[in-house]
Amino acid sequence: MNSFDPQRQDLLKQRWQERRQITGAASTSSSLAGFPGLEDDDLVSTVVPAVTVVLEGRSICQRISLHSHGSYQSLAKALREMFVENAEDSDDFDLSNVIPGYLIAYEDMENDLLLVGDLSWKDFVRVAKRIRIIPTKTNSRKGSTGA
Repeated sequence: MNSFDPQRQDLLKQRWQERRQITGAASTSSSLAGFPGLEDDDLVSTVVPAVTVVLEGRSICQRISLHSHGSYQSLAKALREMFVENAEDSDDFDLSNVIPGYLIAYEDMENDLLLVGDLSWKDFVRVAKRIRIIPTKTNSRKGSTGA
């Protein structure tokens, strides 16, 4: 059972609520008594670890916490800072042009490889377990005449 398993998340949520009842904290579904403004979903998200970022062709991976970003734009900026030397400061990046010559994809809980940006941000954060940066296909027959 991995940490992204919805059943595990439900179990952690249930244990948290049971602990709150034992300690005498009031049970509310909208916020947690000891943590003003912290929603139940936020509690579950805090136990989800950072995801691995793999740039194909490099032997060392990076880790990034998706919960520290609020949008795909913020993620794009962080990825650019990680992998592009002399990255210019700009907010004009999206995931299609953040790393020239590469596509940004992710593996979900079922190990499917999907393009980043196909889900809402909140859903992406819940299901992504690995980000893969894949080179775009180039013509491998450069210079051939085809004769």
